[in-house]
Amino acid sequence: MIDVEAAARRFIADVWNAGREESAYELVAADCPGLGGTGPEAALAWHRDRRAAFPDLRYKIVELVAAGDRVAVHWRAAGTQAGQFGPVPPTNRVVSYSGASFLRFDAAGRIVDVWSVNELFQVLQQLGVEMLPPLTGSGA
Repeated sequence: MIDVEAAARRFIADVWNAGREESAYELVAADCPGLGGTGPEAALAWHRDRRAAFPDLRYKIVELVAAGDRVAVHWRAAGTQAGQFGPVPPTNRVVSYSGASFLRFDAAGRIVDVWSVNELFQVLQQLGVEMLPPLTGSGA
């Protein structure tokens, strides 16, 4: 039986925090959906993009629950925006935010599905982005 908790912790430590891309090729299945494609390269695309914006970004596991072939991770992240983040130019501001990721593993211990949610609105606020609702009706 594969230790999915250990595999999830390794994925966060190696790929998310240490940038050890070779670990993604061991831990992510070829058919795992990711940013604009599937497999390890698609998973890495997201992390490369995030590290380009926040080179010192680090994740801390707040809570991790494993059951069967699934793992749920509540995490906190913090980093300094030194690169472009979507439409936001570098601000050199530190952001701190939370999220949760849900991973499903195959029998070989590779991630076959991942779904994450995070506090992107908080990140944008911390970067100084002014969030205004669009004008509608007679005010447009």
